[in-house]
Amino acid sequence: MLSILGTIVVGFIVGLIARAVKPGNDSLGWIMTTVLGVAGSLVASYAGTAMGWYAAGTPAGWIASVIGAIVLLVIYGLFKKA
Repeated sequence: MLSILGTIVVGFIVGLIARAVKPGNDSLGWIMTTVLGVAGSLVASYAGTAMGWYAAGTPAGWIASVIGAIVLLVIYGLFKKA
């Protein structure tokens, strides 16, 4: 239970940082910001494992998580405009 809460808090912080770094108006709520941060961490972890940067099962670092969340924000923006 405590690890899930930790994941949510870290995901929220990563989502906030990603929204602050990426220019433009990203009108997301609190829940979607948290989901964005958690998903960004997962994307960064899987991409890092595929490239050999992380061992299997190792969580991604803060910078990689923020970069993963920014990538997801850009993809979200492309679909939102269409």
